[in-house]
Formats: sequence, structure tokens, C-alpha cells
Amino acid sequence: KVSTGSYKRQVYEVPSGKQLVDQALIDKITWATWTSVLGDEVIGIWSRHAEKADVNCACVSHSGINLVTGDDFGMVKLFDFPCPEKFVRARFHIVTSAGHVTL
Repeated sequence: KVSTGSYKRQVYEVPSGKQLVDQALIDKITWATWTSVLGDEVIGIWSRHAEKADVNCACVSHSGINLVTGDDFGMVKLFDFPCPEKFVRARFHIVTSAGHVTL
């Protein structure tokens, strides 16, 4: 799974490299890790006033129940995962001294 510069999520088959386009097939995939800021599972990480480039990174915990994000404002936020409802308030956030948090 990759996120493109045009903010589209694309899924590829391994090892063939063939792009998967059948959404029903994609929906059945259980991901070993999740580091994408795109997808129905993470819609809630975007604040009402966020621009697409504001959230830089996301990572789901090994247990699959927490999601942490980093953004352009130096914020590290904790959400429940999945986070499919729009404009969810983070359960916890930390303000760092550095802008543009990445993982």
C-alpha cells in the first residue's frame, strides 16, 4: 500500500507488483502494519480546517487499537483505531518544539 503525492491510496500485489483495483478484495486484506494517512480507517485524524499536507505521518500500534499521528504544527496525537468518523478529537496530544513531525 502506498500513498501518492496526489493523496491517493494505491495497493499493489506482492511479489508481482500488479496494482489491485478491486475494492472488495482490498477490503479483505488484514494489514500487518499501518503507516498511511489515507483511507477510510483514518478519516477522523483530519481536523475540520486541515489541509491535505498538514498530517505528515501515522502509525498504528502493534495491538491495532491505537493510532498516533504527527503534523505540521509539531503535534503528536493519539486516536483510537480505526478512526472512521470525521473530525474526531484526539484522546491525547503532545506539542513538540519542532514543526513537521514525521515518523
